[in-house]
Amino acid sequence: MEAGGLADSLLSGACVLFTLGMFSTGLSDLKHMRMTRSVDSVQFLPFLTTDVNNLSWLSYGALKGNWTLIVVNAVGAVLQTLYILVYLHYCHRKRAVLLQTTTLLGVLVLGFAYFWLLVPDPEMRLQHLGLFCSVFTISMYLSPLADLAKVIRTKSTQRLSFSLTIATLLTSASWTLYGFRLKDPYIVVPNLPGILTSFIRFWLFWKYSPGVRQELSASTNLREFT
Repeated sequence: MEAGGLADSLLSGACVLFTLGMFSTGLSDLKHMRMTRSVDSVQFLPFLTTDVNNLSWLSYGALKGNWTLIVVNAVGAVLQTLYILVYLHYCHRKRAVLLQTTTLLGVLVLGFAYFWLLVPDPEMRLQHLGLFCSVFTISMYLSPLADLAKVIRTKSTQRLSFSLTIATLLTSASWTLYGFRLKDPYIVVPNLPGILTSFIRFWLFWKYSPGVRQELSASTNLREFT
């Protein structure tokens, strides 16, 4: 196998591995809902927006003929749909949840109708769909900024997940490199905010979470000693 083909395969595998790892962090919420038979402390909107994001990128991958995008987002859409169904089963405000789901899925259907019916040229359709996916992904990565501001005000990282931060950084970095290999700006650009917000979260953990700060300091001292 040529070096270029090997690099593409490794980057593709990294994208699949890290992204599915990030999606699987929702399994802890799934376990919590089943054990407590409630949705207390579990947010519904991230499940819904991630599901819509997966379906959008799945369409982009199918149109582009890229199996890495297809596999990752097909599995992601199945997982997010499972989380949504479990949340709907245990929540008491089913009407509000159904309204949010119907509204966002309605927007997605209208978008697909526009792309497939009103944009006949395949290349132009790919560009429009890629732009839509990019904007939606960027909005997802930037939406937690309000939580980050609250972390600074309260000086507490209780609202943040350290494991999810690591998964987000690895996922965003791998997709950015993969996008560079494909020369696809619609993959590169939306993942840059993921890298930025991950480093902001790491800084907040270091500043406001003594346990994480001690672990980071210990690992640094160990590297210096060795």
